[in-house]
Amino acid sequence: EDMEGFLFANGYQLGRTIGEGMYSKVKEAFSQKHQKKVAIKIIDKKESPKEFIQRFLPRELQIVTHLDHRNIIRVHEVLESAEGKICIVMELAEDGDIFNYVLHEGPLPEPRARALFRQLVEAIQYCHDCGVAHRDLKCENTLLQGRTLKLTDFGFAKLLPRDRRELSWTFCGSTAYAAPEVLQGMPHDSYKGDVWSMGVILYVLLCAHLPFDDTDIPKMLHQQQKGVSVPRHLGISKECQNLLKMLLQPDMTLRPSIRAVSRHPWLTNP
Repeated sequence: EDMEGFLFANGYQLGRTIGEGMYSKVKEAFSQKHQKKVAIKIIDKKESPKEFIQRFLPRELQIVTHLDHRNIIRVHEVLESAEGKICIVMELAEDGDIFNYVLHEGPLPEPRARALFRQLVEAIQYCHDCGVAHRDLKCENTLLQGRTLKLTDFGFAKLLPRDRRELSWTFCGSTAYAAPEVLQGMPHDSYKGDVWSMGVILYVLLCAHLPFDDTDIPKMLHQQQKGVSVPRHLGISKECQNLLKMLLQPDMTLRPSIRAVSRHPWLTNP
């Protein structure tokens, strides 16, 4: 199918591929309408498993078209070609993801880590307030546009019912960022799962490596219960270490909500 022609007819000049997901590609494009570069996620319905098309994709589309926050990648429009390819046209974050940023820069100084993490807290607080659990928070899904953090990839996200605290049984996302209750297949609160994953992200910002070794799951579960420590030589403040401990609290009933996280002194003190 002539994808290029289809997108051109809709006002987009297709450029290079900038990422590949399980059932999708992300390409750069120039938007005539916005007169700037955008990112287009192209999903081939024919190549994707039924469950993905029937369950996850409709959720993602419903969620991303309604979110509106400076720290979340904005979706401009969704197009569907005659051949069943779905194109999600979104804001382009020019400066890559946090994973590559930390790979390049090494452990970030605390004020820099705080400036980025604070933005992630705002994005997640907005999502949770909207009844959305992201469920796949990781460094690769947090992008940079200059000094602004932009959260992306709502492929596993779920709209949770307002009234009852819904417990989820599904495991989505990446093992290295998954909370103990998720890995153990226990019924869990997806909001609390997001909070744990944020702890893993904060650890990576500060230490430039993952806190848990996900090549050995039993060992990883043991590490999660035991708790992590940050290398002494990094000189990380007591307040910051306290926040890390709260986020990576193995008991999900004791783990704070995003509201409580946003009020932590490490984030509120300038």
